[in-house]
Amino acid sequence: MRSTSKIHVHVGSVSDMGERFSSAWKRATSGKRVDETHVTFLDMQTLLEALSPRRLELLKHVHRHGAESIKDLAAHLERDYKNVHQDVIVLENAGLLVRDGRKLSAPWDELQANVSLNH
Repeated sequence: MRSTSKIHVHVGSVSDMGERFSSAWKRATSGKRVDETHVTFLDMQTLLEALSPRRLELLKHVHRHGAESIKDLAAHLERDYKNVHQDVIVLENAGLLVRDGRKLSAPWDELQANVSLNH
């Protein structure tokens, strides 16, 4: 049975990112397997802009079907190429979409969001 792969999305500080890195480093050096992916947004507004309903729809489509190119993706989504291209850039820069040449993938089964109330 295949395990579910997750990407952890956080709203937090650079210090929070450092703590996650340090924790993973310590676990790895003690011999434990560390296989996790984290993305941190520094504020809620940036997270909400990056994960707009249209971009989530795009991310889900790419997860389910992949995409040979942005042009192919725009055609499947029946959306304007320029807008899809911009969405791909935002999601790729955030680390939520993976590009291999022209091909796009969203290799995670689950996106888990955490918002720190301490900042």
